[in-house]
Amino acid sequence: MKLGNIAVITGVLLSAVAASSWAENAVEAGQVDGKTTLGGREVSVAAGGLYDRYESNPPLSVIAAEAPDIDLSWFRALKKTKVDMGFESYSPNFYYKNSRVTAVFTADIDRLRELMPAEVLQHVQPLQVWPGRGLVAFTAYAYEYCDNDSYNEIALSIVTNKPGSSNLGPVTLIGQSMSNDFWGYVLKLPVNTELAEVRGVVGYNLPKWLTDINYKETDKSVVFEIIDKETGKADVIFEGEKLSGLSDEIDMVTNSFTNIGRDGELAYGYAISRQQSHASSSSKESVKLTLSDGSLSAYIESLDLGKMMKYEYVPEFQSALYAPEPLKAMLERD
Repeated sequence: MKLGNIAVITGVLLSAVAASSWAENAVEAGQVDGKTTLGGREVSVAAGGLYDRYESNPPLSVIAAEAPDIDLSWFRALKKTKVDMGFESYSPNFYYKNSRVTAVFTADIDRLRELMPAEVLQHVQPLQVWPGRGLVAFTAYAYEYCDNDSYNEIALSIVTNKPGSSNLGPVTLIGQSMSNDFWGYVLKLPVNTELAEVRGVVGYNLPKWLTDINYKETDKSVVFEIIDKETGKADVIFEGEKLSGLSDEIDMVTNSFTNIGRDGELAYGYAISRQQSHASSSSKESVKLTLSDGSLSAYIESLDLGKMMKYEYVPEFQSALYAPEPLKAMLERD
């Protein structure tokens, strides 16, 4: 059974070209001395980075010149549109070279329902895979080169049905897997740059906050360390195995979320990902999730995580993240 590719929203950009990794190096060196204004708030950006120069609409010719190793053919087929997201932007937002790791766990379904707003529950519910157990996806992204410069992000999401569609538990999950069209409700979404935080909160009304997220690789694994903002200590550590037998067959995946928009109305958003290198495993040995006494660890413990159902290692993918729209517009179209 294919369970996977469940992750809300958008991964690690590792470019061998010096120009394409410049923005990451600038952030790590503390050279975040550019400024922009989003939703009436002054926001720090990497000086000289893509966002500082072009905001959310860099010409693809610039990307091609700075990172000639990146295949831009897919992006050339997509059209950006100017939108109002609480600030002026362009949709979709492009992520040119990224990676991610995802682990899908069972969790207490009553607790998952408690965490979803009543308005959202009227349209989507957690998928029950067996009595009393739903699913959550823990995804760690590292974005090396995208319209928003480079940043790391952690997504903790409930796996749900699509709005307007039946929730038949495992049957619905199999259907989403076969179509590579997954739906969820985002619970937590820490990021490590102010630009990513404010764009996500103001533009998408997503539960983002700013904290340090350290990323490193060993010869056998990738490791994400989420720092507790209050204590400055490591809160959650997620280690995923570098799986062998990677497939280079292009896999197109859509990940969508339902939430309450910035205007108080129900909304939805989605990202389409072009997975260029990927592998998966159902072995619990592929993942190590270490919790502490921090706030995010306590939140995760409250979910009563159980069996690890699937692990995905995606060292290379591209993505297009679309601006949110009113949910009623989608339901009327469908």
